[in-house]
Amino acid sequence: MAKIIDITDKLDFETSPALLIKGKKYEVNADAGTVLKLMGLASEGEMTQQDFATQFELIFPEKTGKELLEIGLSFKDLTVVVEEAINLITEGDEDEGEKQ
Repeated sequence: MAKIIDITDKLDFETSPALLIKGKKYEVNADAGTVLKLMGLASEGEMTQQDFATQFELIFPEKTGKELLEIGLSFKDLTVVVEEAINLITEGDEDEGEKQ
């Protein structure tokens, strides 16, 4: 019989990372499927406007994306939000001091 190891307790199914903007938390999709799709976009070379829109839709749940668009960010600031969200979900918990 093959050896079986239960690693369930080592996995985190409960928490989702979030960005904090002006005191409000904005949830970020950090599931493996989303990260793999983002990595695929990044490996395709130069980013297009459509790629940016796809990243935004992948990273943020629909409600969160709508809220972010309603707070009046400039496109430059929205780009920072997307970049920071990508860093958050691809780098994991490396910045423990940044947690709130």
